Amino acid sequence: MNICCIGAGYVGGPTMAMIASKCPDITVEVVDINEERIAAWNSDTLPIYEPGLQEVVEGARGRNLHFSTGVSRAIRESEIIFVSVNTPTKTYGLGANRAADLRFVESVARDIAQYAEGPKIIVEKSTIPVRTAEAIHSILETSGNGFQHQVLSNPEFLAEGTAIRDLENPDRILIGGDQTPEGLAAIETLVDVYAGWVPRERILQTNLWSSELAKLVANAFLAQRVSSINSISALCEATEADVDEVAHAIGTDSRIGAKFLKASVGFGGSCFQKDVFNLVYLCEHFGLPDVAEYWKQVIKMNQWQKQRFADSVVRAFYNTVNNKRIAVLGFAFKKDTNDTRESPAIDICKQLLEERASLAIYDPKVEAEKIYEDLDRSADDPLLQICESAEEAAEAANAILVLTEWDEFREIDFKKLYQSMVKPAWIFDGRNLLDHESLREIGFKVKAIGKTVES
Repeated sequence: MNICCIGAGYVGGPTMAMIASKCPDITVEVVDINEERIAAWNSDTLPIYEPGLQEVVEGARGRNLHFSTGVSRAIRESEIIFVSVNTPTKTYGLGANRAADLRFVESVARDIAQYAEGPKIIVEKSTIPVRTAEAIHSILETSGNGFQHQVLSNPEFLAEGTAIRDLENPDRILIGGDQTPEGLAAIETLVDVYAGWVPRERILQTNLWSSELAKLVANAFLAQRVSSINSISALCEATEADVDEVAHAIGTDSRIGAKFLKASVGFGGSCFQKDVFNLVYLCEHFGLPDVAEYWKQVIKMNQWQKQRFADSVVRAFYNTVNNKRIAVLGFAFKKDTNDTRESPAIDICKQLLEERASLAIYDPKVEAEKIYEDLDRSADDPLLQICESAEEAAEAANAILVLTEWDEFREIDFKKLYQSMVKPAWIFDGRNLLDHESLREIGFKVKAIGKTVES
């Protein structure tokens, strides 16, 4: 069997690498029109950082895993075509700032309609709104070649930073398709691919629309949990409760569970905000304004949490951080990734820059050029310095902000950092990562999410 994936991003690359690794009898080709990205996949420096990804790619690349820009050829030669292109939130027109922009999905569908020389199984891997398969079917039918393509929904449930582990041992694989003999046969073909390493009882089969909607709902529920515990973190600070103790207490309830109850500066990444906005738009589109308003609050709470954190930094310095040097530890939206999309660090840093703070930023994996781009600043900006270490960032700083939960930040010699900082030296722990009591013993003033406020 030949499989191709159109789109060599965070989903397509790792997913196809795992299929190739686990199914050596299947030829897998990842194609993209971005020549620079494909060149990176064929090099020793992959375009994304993910623990374990390098080893999986190198184990299969050149054997049955290939990366190329040959989109038309790959379409012709493949029985299964995964569509894994970007579906950003629209920034214009109908549904602006809420609806998914499906222009890349449409473009791929038109390419398949043009180049396919036989019936294909087309798999929606991108996160898309419910009923997108209908649009794909419509475009394919315009080709006039009479091929009876089957469109399946196979949403990804990967978490960046643990994507390889998630792919190797997934909670479930979800496949939706038409409940016709042809659709069921297509589903079974894809089931057979995943069954190469995933137990069949973990491969769930649904109708097309349930599968498409399940992805949006899963991310919305996870985002909701983060916003919920973050709302409680503010109450904890006001009442001298401890948000970690509250989270542990409710998390031991089997009906609630402990996952995604870690208070923080807010959620980020490419999926949560985009998918909640998409769900809001769908609810509005189908005449459910009250449901839409409910889900809007998840985003509002996330924005408020970031604003609240930045405000607390400014208030600690008597409402002005002008000419204050602030060390920012972490810029990626979570540890073990170099992805900065919707990272809370972006909004927090922008707010502090507007207050004329001088920022010294260190992240183990995010490149300086990406930080400058995300902050809309240039390398010669006097208020912004990109550092090579936490020690460099903290030198002569008034405060340290922990914005990403990198493990290496736990190992920092804070006694050494304290000696190099301006006194009083503050630490604002936006991830509740550090040992706050030991930091206070060193001499730091500490402010953490959902903890007693340092006076």
